[in-house]
Amino acid sequence: MGGLVILSSTMSKSGSVLSTFSTSLGTPDAWTGIVLAASTIPGILVSLPAASLSDILGRKRFLLFSGLIFASAPFLYLFITDWWQLIPVRFYHGFATAIFVPVAEASIAALFPTKRGERISLFTSATYVGRIIAPTLGGYLLFVTNHGFHQVYLAVAVAGIAGLTTALPFLARKEQRANVMERPEPGRVKVTLKERFSRWRKLAGNMLSGWRKVARDRGVLAASVIQAGHYYVFGAFDFYLAEYMINGLNYSTLSQGLIASSVLAVAIFTRPTMGRVSDKIGRRIPIILGSVLSALAFVAVPYTTSFAALVVLLVLYGFGFATVTSATSPLVCELVPEELVGTSMGFLDTMMDVGQTLGGFITGLVFATGLHYKGVFLSFAIVLLSSYLVFELLRNWEKVVTLFQRTFVHTSASNQ
Repeated sequence: MGGLVILSSTMSKSGSVLSTFSTSLGTPDAWTGIVLAASTIPGILVSLPAASLSDILGRKRFLLFSGLIFASAPFLYLFITDWWQLIPVRFYHGFATAIFVPVAEASIAALFPTKRGERISLFTSATYVGRIIAPTLGGYLLFVTNHGFHQVYLAVAVAGIAGLTTALPFLARKEQRANVMERPEPGRVKVTLKERFSRWRKLAGNMLSGWRKVARDRGVLAASVIQAGHYYVFGAFDFYLAEYMINGLNYSTLSQGLIASSVLAVAIFTRPTMGRVSDKIGRRIPIILGSVLSALAFVAVPYTTSFAALVVLLVLYGFGFATVTSATSPLVCELVPEELVGTSMGFLDTMMDVGQTLGGFITGLVFATGLHYKGVFLSFAIVLLSSYLVFELLRNWEKVVTLFQRTFVHTSASNQ
């Protein structure tokens, strides 16, 4: 399901498809960014609530609901006649991924408690396959249909429907859940408004209580910060790599595409293996290794002009990215009670979306300062290393506080 629905979603927003469609509708330059970002906003808004509710009401209904959005949203593109209509359609389409990813990861974490790193990484690799195929397939369909956007979005719909159909056997299985929406007592059919309100209030109270527990857990915050840092970079590096290679080094778009695809290919094949490694040796070592390797790669990129050297550096970054992200999801699951696994995954994905959204915005400001490519890639390295330092600080907070008290408080007392 992950591979098919992410193929569908990514094809609908790939540069060759959405950008061309938006231009053909006459979208003003000032609104192009909003059109592109409209689908990312639901990730910030609903990933956490949806994943939290899946802890209480069960995963199945949320996976089904997201699958229905994946299957229905592509048809709305067929009725678009003006550029502004893209914004609500993209916004609606964004709810599918925002709900699906954290709930699916929570489902896998519950199914494989001793192999979470490997199995969640395997799922993520399947979604990466969809991401890698989507731009090429979308561009090809656009070419052979002579910019037939209706045909392209019908293909998007086919992939979305196929993803939902693939998941139906799994969704038909019974599941255990902590459902607080109790059924009426035997013999009672009618539920009063007061009783209904009481149930929803209890549901909301349980959900908010879970949010507080997860947000107060420094281990979860630490993993979320490192996740946000790496997706900050992941959300921006492809665009600025293209700028650097095409405009800075005069390489072809094909050369840039090969490197970008290589990064994703490394991530696809590396994540399950590194997830299995993190299951055996723990999460901290892969996070350290991946963060350092990724940062070192970006430090060297702006001083590199050789195509072969760039391939090596960016493949090294892909390995580092996959190594870190294969450990963060299972780490978060292990830090919370079983009944809060969905909430923790929703919190992690919300932080990821925040990082990815900030990445494009802040990197654009860095590029505009005149530092250009050196500033951009060095800022990537700084973000990665800084997020790792915050990760260690939060994980060892008690030790840091104790050391601070011994060093500064004791010194101050001695001076007095």
